[in-house]
Amino acid sequence: MKKRIIIFILSLVVITSFQTTILSSAEPTQDSEELRLQDMLMNMLTPYIAKDLNNYYYPKILKDFSPQVTPWKIEVIETRRVNGFRGFNLEITFEIEPTDGGHWVPVGKDRMTYEISVGPEVKLINHTHLKTYK
Repeated sequence: MKKRIIIFILSLVVITSFQTTILSSAEPTQDSEELRLQDMLMNMLTPYIAKDLNNYYYPKILKDFSPQVTPWKIEVIETRRVNGFRGFNLEITFEIEPTDGGHWVPVGKDRMTYEISVGPEVKLINHTHLKTYK
């Protein structure tokens, strides 16, 4: 009898942790302070991203138009402080899918890292072009 109870409790723990992992990796379904702050950051960084992507894509990859950046097509991969706890030199790495701007069709995929410091100063540290879509 004790074995059955222990097996039942362990199976509940495993199922609960599996469900939590699935739910936490899904797209957000409601607003939160963290999501608003992330969206504000993407709004502020979008002009820098657009300029850097335009320099890369046009006219080397795209000859007819410049790529467009939409904040909802930016996925934050990593953030870190460059100069330790409470330092205000920060890095953000994200993946972005620039679009054609008309029908919002993705034209590629890129990974970009920016350093953001007091001022604010925004500087591109690394840009890796991952894919070009036809």
